[in-house]
Amino acid sequence: MQNTPVPGSLTRRRALTVAGGVLAAATLAQTLPAFAAGSQDADAIVVGHGLAGLVATAELAAAGRKVLLLDQEPEASLGGQAFWSFGGLFMVDSVEQRLMGVKDSKDLAWQDWLGTAGFDRGVTDPAGEDHWGHKWAEAYVDFAAGEKRSWLASLGMQWFPVVGWAERGGGRADGHGNSVPRFHVTWGTGPAVVEPFEKKVRAAVADGKVTFRFRHRVDELVTTNGAVTGVRGAVLEPSNAARGTSSSRTVVGDFELRAPVVVVTSGGIGANHDLIRQNWPARLGTAPKFMVTGVPAHVDGRMLAITRKAGGRIVNPDRMWHYTEGLRNYDPIWPGHGIRILPGPSSMWFDATGQRFDSPDIPGYDTLHTLKSITASGYDYSWFVTTQKIMAKEFALSGSEQNPDLTNKDILKLLSRIWQTPEPIERFKNRGADFVVASTLPELVTGMNRLTGTDLIDLTSLKRQIEARDREINNPYTKDAQVMGIRNALTYIGDSLSRTAPIHRILDTSAGPLIAVRLNVLTRKTLGGLQTDLSGRVLDASGQPVPGLYAAGEVAGFGGGGVHGYRSMEGTFLGGCIFSGRQAGRAAAGATAT
Repeated sequence: MQNTPVPGSLTRRRALTVAGGVLAAATLAQTLPAFAAGSQDADAIVVGHGLAGLVATAELAAAGRKVLLLDQEPEASLGGQAFWSFGGLFMVDSVEQRLMGVKDSKDLAWQDWLGTAGFDRGVTDPAGEDHWGHKWAEAYVDFAAGEKRSWLASLGMQWFPVVGWAERGGGRADGHGNSVPRFHVTWGTGPAVVEPFEKKVRAAVADGKVTFRFRHRVDELVTTNGAVTGVRGAVLEPSNAARGTSSSRTVVGDFELRAPVVVVTSGGIGANHDLIRQNWPARLGTAPKFMVTGVPAHVDGRMLAITRKAGGRIVNPDRMWHYTEGLRNYDPIWPGHGIRILPGPSSMWFDATGQRFDSPDIPGYDTLHTLKSITASGYDYSWFVTTQKIMAKEFALSGSEQNPDLTNKDILKLLSRIWQTPEPIERFKNRGADFVVASTLPELVTGMNRLTGTDLIDLTSLKRQIEARDREINNPYTKDAQVMGIRNALTYIGDSLSRTAPIHRILDTSAGPLIAVRLNVLTRKTLGGLQTDLSGRVLDASGQPVPGLYAAGEVAGFGGGGVHGYRSMEGTFLGGCIFSGRQAGRAAAGATAT
């Protein structure tokens, strides 16, 4: 993971100072920061003020570089999508894992990563789409098993001691999924992940090393003799839009800014349903006609095409990560706002017609396999059928705003989960458009059909399937894969304490009422993107670095144009932004050393 200087960057820097000084003075008088000199406005420009952008900016500033941090959104959205996250981080052989009795290792994590990623596009070929993603994956697993925890802890981060077990996989030791729990929830959720890097950047602003440029929408990367030398675009009108809400796109001016290095950290395509459908892969079936949106409207993917026009190579655009357990938010912040259920293993999962999914389409096991099963059903949604007892212990909701106890570090409210259903979940049950609650199965089926305006759910068929599953819990052994998974979960102390309900019959009236939840596909992450080397330098179609151009975070597939391959192990998105942002920031600082 070398910090490789960009060839010719110092020469280009001097040339710009001499040749562009007069033009810069004439055209950029309204936009130059106080520290600008000649035609150079900063040592580096970072495009995107989400988590990766904050990390890269913090690294550049720590190295003494002067940075312009641009974003099309107002200051209220600083931190981007990471702010809204649950704060989950993938770590290997951590203090928290050992406390929970989990035996993990780098070798086991790498085995799981390879089985999950399924890299198959030219791993050993420097021109292959997976070549650099594979290298980034190796580096990231080393980071997660090495300095990641201690480094983040030194910045003030802490983690909830019960480690979550996400993406449990498809049933093979060398296949998809986490063999052990690795999902570390940050104490304070997403805002606490953003906080240490925001503090560093704001301190650098106070020191004159960083200048924010909110409401600056980049429309073009400026190139000079094949090297990226700046950005130009539109200044949008000031906005008081609250975090996550849509802001005005009214243009009030334009700008051009110059620097020997530009770092693109603009995020993915999760709010751009047209772009999602354009890149939707045939292996996942037909793209749903209806999806809820897991990210704010500004996550539009614009910078991907803009960076490609400047010479950057986009790889693996068909790889994406969308959730199958989306709810329509009864109190939306952004358009089409969806919230994901993070489920425990006990709810029964049915397609839109009431047919139970086969393994591995079990809650919390294999997201993309289940997504394919849903699209194969011919419908855009599926159903959980569960009980109040299961919901109370096993349902968590994505989003910092849906977890006020963890986000606000409220220990008493957190402990109240032991004896009551968390308030946000109860509110969704009572107010959400996707919940049906009933005392009896016939009433539940009637409500399910009423909700969808169909008669797709047949009472006799649904009852037969639920009763068959219920008979399997009479012994401590079974042939039912889901029941086996529940018993497996209950052997892990973390699940038995907080994420898995005591095993019981779905039709046990003492566990009721019965609950059916309509689950929508929820857009979220881009797994492919700009191909980068281990320094974060954006590569062109021939595999050579585009001089002056770096990328990090989701726009770069969280590193290399696809560090995850086809699938995620979860807890790796925030960590990928942090790691790739750090790599790019440090390398860009090295490239601009004088």
